[in-house]
Amino acid sequence: MMKAITFDQFGPADVLKISDVAEPQCRPDDLVVRVRAAGVNRADLTQRRGGYGRPDFGDSTLMGLEIAGDVIAVGEKAKGYRVGDRVMGIVGGGAYAEIARIDYRMAMPIPENMDYIHAAAITEVFVTAHEALIHLGKLKPGETVLIHAGAGGVGGAAVQLAHATGATVITTAKREAHEQVHRLGADHAIDYVNEDFSDVVARLTEGRGVDVILDFIGAPYFERNVNALNFGGRLVQIGIMGGVENARIPLERVLYRHLQIMGTVMKSRSQEVKHEMSRRFKARWLSHFGEAGLNPVIDSVFPLAEAGKAHQRMEDGLNVGKIVLTMTE
Repeated sequence: MMKAITFDQFGPADVLKISDVAEPQCRPDDLVVRVRAAGVNRADLTQRRGGYGRPDFGDSTLMGLEIAGDVIAVGEKAKGYRVGDRVMGIVGGGAYAEIARIDYRMAMPIPENMDYIHAAAITEVFVTAHEALIHLGKLKPGETVLIHAGAGGVGGAAVQLAHATGATVITTAKREAHEQVHRLGADHAIDYVNEDFSDVVARLTEGRGVDVILDFIGAPYFERNVNALNFGGRLVQIGIMGGVENARIPLERVLYRHLQIMGTVMKSRSQEVKHEMSRRFKARWLSHFGEAGLNPVIDSVFPLAEAGKAHQRMEDGLNVGKIVLTMTE
């Protein structure tokens, strides 16, 4: 048996509790990992509130999508890993537990000298950011990108990747987070509470617009996003936090400026596509992590038993960066 977070009914953060559950069994393509730290993601809040029902995402019916820890068993078809290796990666459920299993094709070695807490905060946000910004958005050195919510998990990762790519980075964030997004690599920060981002983008680009936009908001930003794109610009939609109602599409702008609009959500992709997403990110960026390179922003750390407090902090919008859960021996 092992300790894990469970809940008997959907509801607020205090429905989460720590329980004794059976350890996962090793399948042929699995690594079984002693979890040292687990990332908290908004999808976990949605699951707790009943947004997915009682899902089995492939690895476990337990909550949690992001782990860092030590390999304790290797499936017969798993390649490239041995017992004792330090790994991180995205799991199909089961991260909020002392032991989890992960498809070896979703696992990555933890960069040398990186601790488990930072490792647990990398894969979900950075893989998502890379897929949206680089693979789909095709951001190139010398281009200009607008990243909304640059102080958030995926947004902050995207700011770092865009800066490392050699792009000019514009981001939206609350005024109090501007210092942080500049440290991450933003060239310009827009206070979305008191400024209209489309006006600022027009001024910064002398009316040309940006080459790529990464948006989490949805309908309230959609028309302004399209109008803020340069010729041949790409809008990548990776969230709809502001809803979908009354989204207006300026079709003439799309047509005459040769614009591209695309969307992506990792959770609904097939396992094979997720393998490729992880592979692409690993090949391009894993070696860039370290003291002088890419690094996740950690907001706070909670013990596993206090998962409810971690959820409440995210739900209240208090976190700037990743919230991480840690396990005890």
